[in-house]
Formats: sequence, C-alpha cells, structure tokens
Amino acid sequence: MRLLVVEDQTELREAIAKRLMALGNSVDSVDSLKLARRYLVNAHYDVLVFDRMLPDGDSIHLLQELRRQQPVVTVPILLLTARDSIEDRVDGLRAGADDYLIKPFAMDELVARLQVLARRNSLPRATILRVADLELDTGSREVRRAGVLLPLRPKEYAVLELLAIRQGRAVSRNDLLESCWDTAEGPASNVEETIIASLRRKLGEPSLIQTVRGMGYKLGLMHE
Repeated sequence: MRLLVVEDQTELREAIAKRLMALGNSVDSVDSLKLARRYLVNAHYDVLVFDRMLPDGDSIHLLQELRRQQPVVTVPILLLTARDSIEDRVDGLRAGADDYLIKPFAMDELVARLQVLARRNSLPRATILRVADLELDTGSREVRRAGVLLPLRPKEYAVLELLAIRQGRAVSRNDLLESCWDTAEGPASNVEETIIASLRRKLGEPSLIQTVRGMGYKLGLMHE
C-alpha cells in the first residue's frame, strides 16, 4: 500500500517511514500541512497518517477539508497526537478521522492499525489471487507457480500483486509507479521495465506478463 505520513518530529517521522517501507509499502513523509496538501494533489494514497499539531496548524483542519471535498475523499486517516483527552479524541473522530493513536505508541500497534484501515478501504478481493497456475497469498505475500514458491523482492511482489488485482486489464507505467514507488525514491526512467523483466524470468514459461503496446502490461496467458 501507499501511505502519506505527516509528522514534524524528524526522528519519529523517519522511524515510521523506515518501518513501513521495510514491510514493502511505499511511503511519502512530510513535516507540514503545506507539503501534505501538495502531495495529496499529486498522488493517490491508501492510508493517511496525520500528526495532530504541526508547525503550520492543526491537521484536523486539513482532515475536514478532505471530508468536505466533492467528491468526498474517503481514504482512511489515522491521527497521531500527544493530546489524550476524551474531548480531543471525539473531536478528531467527528471531523472524519478513522482512528486515533496516542503518543507514545508501539510501532507494531501503528502498523497493525494501518493494515486494518487499508483492508477496510480496499475493494473486496480473495486472500488468494489466482491467474492460471499462479497464486498470490496477499496475507503472507507469498507467490507460487504450479505449487512452487517463488522468491520475490518487495517491489517485484508489489508490481505482481497490482497486475493480479487487475488481471486481464492493462496497467499503465504511471499506475505502476504511483502504486509501487514513493515520491522520494525517484525511480529511474526504466525501473518498471527492469522489474517486469525480472518477474518474467522468475515466473518462467509460459509467460504470464504481457506487454500491451502503448498501454502498459497485463497479467494472463497470451490467449486470454
């Protein structure tokens, strides 16, 4: 999943981003509402993490803006804050937050809460994604072809999962980059081609990843 973390404490922001990226997620992290607004205009996120009090204001105001937009921004939002009164938590939830986590917190709890929010927001899909004799377990992130476990790097898995979710439909380069790479990574111009080539080698024959001329890539056997 792709996340935006808005937190002005540098050490905490970097720790959150590092942990989430280690789990295979794409993460953009900023320290102000001004930058958050800029990122939200240019990218789609699966979950947003807002520190409540930032140098340029209370993030609850940005939260309210998002919920008032037309069409309404429905992406799940988790608020982080040191303000632990019942009133503060109620204000955040009434403004449109989906969850509220009090500082200090355990990183494992933050990760678990974000995963729950992402699942709630995703379209219903089977835990096991199947394309021909290929199986992706979205819970364990394991991939098997003809029953054989394939060792994939995090980015390879992310690309393959997106193709599997949209199986039979072309996925553009921009969609792959937006969903599988965060802005800070600044992916090279041919990075998706390198990942696709590696996936083709690991998946073997017959080829399951097809190039759709002028559109991108799709997952499925040639005749599908």
